[in-house]
Amino acid sequence: MHIHGDARLAAAMASVAVPDGVEVSVAVLDPDLGAGARYGTGAFDTASIVKVDILAALLLRAQDAGRSLTASERSRATAMIEDSDNDSASALWRAIGTADGLDAANERFGLTGTAGGEGPLWGLTRTTAADQVGLLRQVFVADGSVLNEASRAYVRGLMERIADGQRWGVSAAADGTGGAGGPVWALKNGWLRRSTTGLWVVNSIGRVETGGRGCLVAVVSRGSGTRAEGIALTEAAARAAVSVCTDDAV
Repeated sequence: MHIHGDARLAAAMASVAVPDGVEVSVAVLDPDLGAGARYGTGAFDTASIVKVDILAALLLRAQDAGRSLTASERSRATAMIEDSDNDSASALWRAIGTADGLDAANERFGLTGTAGGEGPLWGLTRTTAADQVGLLRQVFVADGSVLNEASRAYVRGLMERIADGQRWGVSAAADGTGGAGGPVWALKNGWLRRSTTGLWVVNSIGRVETGGRGCLVAVVSRGSGTRAEGIALTEAAARAAVSVCTDDAV
């Protein structure tokens, strides 16, 4: 991450309306330039963005065993990513060895600020925006990834086919002019109303293309009064992040 990028992102985030009591953290990376930035600190509950991490861990286990995913695993992976199906996520969470399996995979992915949720509670995995961009780098960038091309392409493909009602968040920062007619976004969102506070965790991670350039973006937040408020915040923060990503001076 580049210190000047951090300053530019902070300046861009100054125009984002963050309601009182709400916390948000953002990270962005232009993999072509190797330049990025982050805003905000701390670990946040993942909610359903952890499903990308679960799938990456599953694929890494399959690679280690020299096998492809089974038909059942593929069916569950599709439902987990495209539709954010929780039962499928729970089944694959068990398949990777729950938190211990996730943490072991994340060590190989280079994630240092993520810890798997206790027991069956994959949605209470804790992570940072910077770690989520690190995970996206494993999926979208060949150089340095421990996932092979088939595994990376599989995750990308599912993230490009998110169900209609879930196409919000970082995708709002895409400009609709994908190169060679390709997809302009790939994403996974997460949302969770905490029973202890009644407030919402709303997160969004993915790759967006704007001006012909691809940017990896992660927005994590907590404390929104409604899901809609959290979505609006993630979209505004993603736009701010992408405005920095597309600035050659980052």
